[in-house]
Amino acid sequence: MSEIRSVLGFDFGLKRIGVATGQTITNTASPLTTLQSVDNNPDWESIEQHIKQWKPDALIVGLPTMLDGSETEITQAVKKFSRELEQRFSLPVFLVDENLSSYAAEEQLKQDMKISKHNKHEIDKMAAAIIVQSWLNTHTD
Repeated sequence: MSEIRSVLGFDFGLKRIGVATGQTITNTASPLTTLQSVDNNPDWESIEQHIKQWKPDALIVGLPTMLDGSETEITQAVKKFSRELEQRFSLPVFLVDENLSSYAAEEQLKQDMKISKHNKHEIDKMAAAIIVQSWLNTHTD
């Protein structure tokens, strides 16, 4: 994994996509932003801008599954999003089991602020950071 120094991670949702950065040198992930869907599609223009700005060596996408490993309703949409990321940007895409990442992000944020429908975007980008951190923890020396 020495060739991968930085990554960009995504917590895909049909309405919003959380985005986070990660560095293998420091083994740290940081929440970046939450993107709103455009006409029920990912905001590809914003995703492209973030990829150009951060120049990641790889992309990480959280893959939602049930606790028993079976697929959820959104699993196929996430796989499609992952394939399209790889095709559009010619970067390796790694899927990471995101079980409970949104729950963990919400619990973490409850310590700092009140969660409401107006700040759910905070959960999405924090969930993306948790997904990236999970990948970093298993893929760095």
